[in-house]
Amino acid sequence: MFKLNKKIAVSCSALFLLASCAKFTTNEFLADKPDSVIAQEDIDAYPALKSFINRSSHPNFKLGMALSSAGFMNQDITYRIADKNFDELVLENEMKHGAIVQADGSLDLTGVKSFLSVADAAKFSVFGHTLATHSGQNATYLNGLITGASGTTIVNFENDNIGTTYPMTGNSTAVVEPDPAGVSGKMLLVGNAATMTNQSFPKIPVTLPPGIKLGHCNTVTMDIFIISGLYGSGMRLGLVDGGNATYGNAASFGASTNIWLRGKVILPIANLNLTNAQKELTSFSLYMGSATGAGHYYLDNIIISWNAQKTAEEKNTLIDGALNRFISGMVDTCKPLVKAWDVVKDPMDDANPTQLKTGIGKTLGANDFYWQDYMGYNYAARAFQMARQHANSGDKLFISDYNLETNLNKCRGLIGYIQHIEGQGAIVDGISTQMHISITTDKNNIVEHFRLLAATGKLIRISELDVSLNGVVSSAATEAQLQSQAEMYRYVVEKYFELVPAPQRSGITLWSPQDRPSNASWLANQPVGIWNSQWVRKAGYKAIAEALKK
Repeated sequence: MFKLNKKIAVSCSALFLLASCAKFTTNEFLADKPDSVIAQEDIDAYPALKSFINRSSHPNFKLGMALSSAGFMNQDITYRIADKNFDELVLENEMKHGAIVQADGSLDLTGVKSFLSVADAAKFSVFGHTLATHSGQNATYLNGLITGASGTTIVNFENDNIGTTYPMTGNSTAVVEPDPAGVSGKMLLVGNAATMTNQSFPKIPVTLPPGIKLGHCNTVTMDIFIISGLYGSGMRLGLVDGGNATYGNAASFGASTNIWLRGKVILPIANLNLTNAQKELTSFSLYMGSATGAGHYYLDNIIISWNAQKTAEEKNTLIDGALNRFISGMVDTCKPLVKAWDVVKDPMDDANPTQLKTGIGKTLGANDFYWQDYMGYNYAARAFQMARQHANSGDKLFISDYNLETNLNKCRGLIGYIQHIEGQGAIVDGISTQMHISITTDKNNIVEHFRLLAATGKLIRISELDVSLNGVVSSAATEAQLQSQAEMYRYVVEKYFELVPAPQRSGITLWSPQDRPSNASWLANQPVGIWNSQWVRKAGYKAIAEALKK
């Protein structure tokens, strides 16, 4: 306890000016200081937080502070608070995928480099937050990688002049003429009364839109007006450069003589058994029509439908590559100063804590993207392998999740998932328990979750500690509630040191050291910190200081 004077000296002075001389009198009396003043002076008398840490007893321990870079970079009061009290800095959102990855997939690391330079000069370590999580992602870019287009390419002869000819596979003719029904403009007359098609077919050139290939094409649909040759040996579709298929005759699709059959002749392209090289074509010529010696008919509205949606395997490959580019770029850039990372954050589902979270069936936020929905159950193993490949030898890689102290089954589920990750050949060095708790959080659960985590033998860190008053805003907080908050801070820190063996104690980071501002996107206007909004120490400061020195 730091001893303070409990009396206030109060003076009253009178100044008298008399001709060439003056008299000065002073009267003093003592009054008891208000208890609130005494309590605040007591708190203010405590040294800086990090001075309480016994480095011999806690050799791996770092006391961290989460912040945004702007104030720190300008060396404002945030910088001074951090410099005096903390060993380590964590950026709240500015190292996440969405803050770094640009619309074209490139990484803009300018801001991160500047922050790291200032932090390094001030002799801080920086904890990397975070490489693979579902929120704060550039979801627009990632979804663009895996979302293919679907549509149609239409050949309808409307841009051709009357009399334009198309080549045939044999000796007959194909000429653009007006619609015999006088309704639909121009179409292609195949064969004529003098020269029937005689198993010959018109060649139709096709150019697909950018990014679409023949392998994306599903069907060819055509309108047909039979003059003669209703039957024969079937409709045909083929690629001029090789590959063809036979389908039912025109009558089997519902055609009658001298009347248009529209949208009913649908020929699957899969029947062509395209080669891999043919599937890559973007421009090609198809031949099609009725295989009959007596063929004489019109064709119109030849529609090639396509769907460039990616297969599950293609999506896996694309998203794996995107994650690798992000992790490699981040780790390579930051590793001169960043020696530890939350590689995977928030993997476990709250309702089914042995299973991974998923975005399937949910309405996703603009910045939400679930890597596991495309990379599968092994996505975390891949993330750890990527990070390990680029990190320094000896860097520590963590997995992080929340509510581990309120949902013990989720804690167990995370531990089970770590075992799976390591079964895939990756190594997880530590576990980050976030601990966004309140003054009424079950203390027995806090104890049990520390025991479960410590039993893994992994490094254990409290990565995002704050204590709320169950939604009470700053202006409504009572002294009793703030004391309860201080007690909960003390309890968490003491139990961490009691239950986590010294070699496993990686550190504690205060996620909201200062009470939240009214415009905050999270816990707005809530007094969760150990400093108030004016950076005046609260009871929680004293509680943490005393817990740290034990």
